[in-house]
Amino acid sequence: MNTQYIAHVRQADGAKQSVATHLFETAAIAKMLAAKLNLDLAGELLGLMHDFGKYSLKFQKYIHDATGLHNPDLDDEESTPNGSKVDHSTAGAQWVYRALRKFGAQGQGELCGQVLGLCIASHHGAGLIDCLDDEGNVVWQKRFDKDDALTHLSECEQNADLAVAQQANKLADKALLQQMLAPLKAILKSENQSHTVTEFYLGCFTRFLFSCLIDADRINSADFEYEHHKSLRRLSEKPDWQQAIDKLESKLAAFEARYPIDEIRQRISKVCLDRASDPQGIYTLTVPTGGGKTLASLRYALHHAKQHDLDRIIYIIPYTSIIDQNAHAVREILGEEWVLEHHSNLDPEKQSWQNKLLSENWDKPIVFTTMVQFLDAWFGGGTRGARHIHPMTNSVLIFDEIQTLPVKCVHLFCNTLNWLTQFGNSSAVLCTATQPLLDESGLEKFPQDDQNKVCANGLLKLADNAEIMGKNADIARLFDDLSRVEVCFNEKVGGWPVDEAGEFLLEQFQTASSCLFIVNTKKWAQQLYQYCQQHDVPSEVLFHLSTNQCATHRKDLFARMKQRLQAKLPVLCVSTQLIEAGVDISMAYVIRALGGLDSIAQAAGRCNRHGEKEGKGKVWVLNLQEPDNLAKLLPDIDVGQQQAARVFRDFAGQDILQPSAMERYFEYYFYQRSGEMTYHVANSTSGSLLDWLSNNRHNVYAAKNDKRKQNKQYPLLMQSFKSAGRAFQAIDAPTRAVIVPYGDGKELIAQLCGEYDPKQFYRLLAQAQRFSVNVFPHVWDKLLKEEAIRPIADTGIYYLKEPYYSQEYGLAVDEVAPMDFLNA
Repeated sequence: MNTQYIAHVRQADGAKQSVATHLFETAAIAKMLAAKLNLDLAGELLGLMHDFGKYSLKFQKYIHDATGLHNPDLDDEESTPNGSKVDHSTAGAQWVYRALRKFGAQGQGELCGQVLGLCIASHHGAGLIDCLDDEGNVVWQKRFDKDDALTHLSECEQNADLAVAQQANKLADKALLQQMLAPLKAILKSENQSHTVTEFYLGCFTRFLFSCLIDADRINSADFEYEHHKSLRRLSEKPDWQQAIDKLESKLAAFEARYPIDEIRQRISKVCLDRASDPQGIYTLTVPTGGGKTLASLRYALHHAKQHDLDRIIYIIPYTSIIDQNAHAVREILGEEWVLEHHSNLDPEKQSWQNKLLSENWDKPIVFTTMVQFLDAWFGGGTRGARHIHPMTNSVLIFDEIQTLPVKCVHLFCNTLNWLTQFGNSSAVLCTATQPLLDESGLEKFPQDDQNKVCANGLLKLADNAEIMGKNADIARLFDDLSRVEVCFNEKVGGWPVDEAGEFLLEQFQTASSCLFIVNTKKWAQQLYQYCQQHDVPSEVLFHLSTNQCATHRKDLFARMKQRLQAKLPVLCVSTQLIEAGVDISMAYVIRALGGLDSIAQAAGRCNRHGEKEGKGKVWVLNLQEPDNLAKLLPDIDVGQQQAARVFRDFAGQDILQPSAMERYFEYYFYQRSGEMTYHVANSTSGSLLDWLSNNRHNVYAAKNDKRKQNKQYPLLMQSFKSAGRAFQAIDAPTRAVIVPYGDGKELIAQLCGEYDPKQFYRLLAQAQRFSVNVFPHVWDKLLKEEAIRPIADTGIYYLKEPYYSQEYGLAVDEVAPMDFLNA
C-alpha cells in the first residue's frame, strides 16, 4: 500500500498510519457492526470511503503542517489559512452517491446513495447534516454538488491506492443495493402506517448506519493512537448467556423467604422466566413497588437473550442516583466483566480529540445507562451519542420506571422503540408499578393535531399478550397481594407552610421509630431539615438527601440509615424524589408532598417495603405551599399535582394505588398534555421535532418528495437532522457534571490534575462518575462567577473547590465551610 498518503500521526512516537490502512481497517469494523442487521456490505463501503478525501494534496499538506512532518513533494502546496481544516469527508460522499444513484428506475439507487453519502459527509461534523433547512434549501444536494476544486474528488480518484479503488467499485454494485433495499422496502410497505412514521423509520435506518461508521472510525483511530486498547475490546465476542444464567439461577435458588412478600416476589420472578421464551417484541412488566423487578427483569432478559441469540442487555433507568445500586446488585451476582455503567455527564459538551478516544462504546454484555443518554443518542447533536445506537439493535432493552419519560418526547420515543423492535431485531420491556398509556388503546382517544393525526404517529406497537404478568384481573390481584400501605390525602386550604409541615412530621415521628418526608424541591428539603435541627432532632438521627450530593456521599448516608434501621434505632430522613425509585429502604411512616400519582406510588414503596409491619404502613400526602411559578419551573410536577388531587377525589375511600386509579390518572395527565407529545420547537414555523425528523411536512420543499411517491419513486430523506439535534434537550435545563471533593474524590481530583496519561485518565474518569454532581445552567454560571469550579487542563472537565461542598447539603453556591472541616 502507498504509505505516502497519511491518515493519522501518533502523538507518542510520530508513527504514521496510511490512508489505505485506516480505510481498510475501519471498513472491516464497520462491516462487522452493520452485519447485525444484514448490512455488512453497506458498512464496509462506508468505512472504505469515509476518509477518501485524505488522498488530496491539500489534506496531506494540512496534516504535515499540523504534525510537524516534512515532505518536499508538498512544498509547492499552499497551506490552509490559519491552520483551518480541510474538507476530507465530502469526496467520499460524492463518490458513493454518484456510484449508486444510477441503479433502479424508481430511484432505489439514489435513496441508498443519499443514505450512505449523508453518513460519510457527516462523520466529522455535529452529527447527521440537514437534508433541508428551515427555508426549504436542499442542503444535502448542495453538499453533494460541491465544486471539485473544494472537495478534490478527481484528485483523490487519481491518488487513491489501487486496492481501495478496486474494492470500492466492487462494493458499489447490485449486491449492496439488494441488501439495503430489503429493510427499506419493509419500511416503505408497512401497512397502517402514516407517511410521518415511514419517513421517521428511514431516519432511524440512516442513524443505525451512521452509528456503525462513527464507532468504527473512532475505534480504529483510538487503537492506532493507543495500541493497548485493542486487547480490551470484545467487538466480535458473543456473550455466553448460559454462564450468566447459571450464576443468577444459583443466586435465586439460595434466597430464603423471610416474609410473605418474598414468596410473591418469587412468583413474579417465575412468571418472568416462563415468559422469556416469547417471540421478540415490546412487552410490559407491571409490578407493584417492592415486587423485585430488578432481578425478575434480569432473569427475563438473560433467558430471552439466549433464546434469540442477542448481543446485549441494556437497562435504561431514569435517574443516575439509582444506576449505581442496580448495577451493583447485578455485578455482585455476575461479576465485573459483565456490567458497564454509562451515565456520566462528565464528558464536556464539545469533546476534545482526547475525550473522543476516551468515549465508551458499550462493549460489555450488560449496560446500565439513563433515559437522557438513550434519548440524546437518538436525537441529540454531535457524534458522541451516535456511537450507542448500533448497540441498541439485536439487544434486550429494559426500561425501568418508564412513566418518567418526558412528555414532550413521547412520540419520538415510541417511534424509535417501534423501529428497534420491528426492524432492529431488539426486544423491549417497559417496567413500572405505574404503567403509562403509550400504546394504541391508551393514546388513541386523545386530541389530534390540527393537520395530522398525532396519536397515529406515536403509538407503541406492543406484542401480543404484551403484559408479562397477565391480564388486568391478574395484575389487580397481584397489587392486592402486595398491598402494604394505606395512603391518605391530608389537604389544607392554601397549602402547608414549612413550620406546619415540620410540626406534622415531628408528630408522626413521635409515634414511630422511622419516618421519611419526600418533597419536590431541594429548597423544601433544606428548609424541613433545618426545621428539624432547630427542634432538637439529634444529628445522628437526622438525614438529608438530594442530588446536590454525589453518589458516593448518598451511598454512605443510605448505609448509615440502613444500619440504624436494622438496629431498630430512630431515623428521620428528609429527601427529594431521588429516594423514590429503586432504593431498597423501608420506613414505618412516609409523608409525600403532593405530586404525580406515579411519584406517590413510588414513595409508598419506601413504607413497610417488606411487609415486616403488622397491619399496613401509613403514607400521608400533603399539598405543600409550592412556588407561585411552579407551572413554569416544574410543569411535570404542577400538572401531576392537579391530576393526582383529582384522582384522590374520584377514588375517595378506595385504594389509590390500584391499577384502575393509576390508569385514570394517566388518562387525565396525558389528555391535558397531549399537544406537547411531538416536541414542539419554540418560535418555529416549520413544525415539531417529530416533523423535522420525518417527512418535514411543514417545510416548503417537502412537497416535492410527495410527487416522487405519486410517481411510484422511492422517497428521498427530507429530515432536518442537524437542526433537530441543536434544538433537542431531553430535559428542559440540561445539566453539566462537576467532580466534587467528597472523601476519595479529593485524591481523584489531584490525580486527574496531574500529568496526562490516557490509560490512567480513562480509569480515573470512570471512578469520578461516583464523585460527580450534575449542575443546572444557572447554578453553573454562579459557580463560575464565584470561581468555585476549576477546569482540569484542557479536557473540558471541571472540579469543585473544597469550601463549596458540605457534609449536610453537598454542593453549595456559597462557601459553606472551612477546608479542614470538610469530609471529616
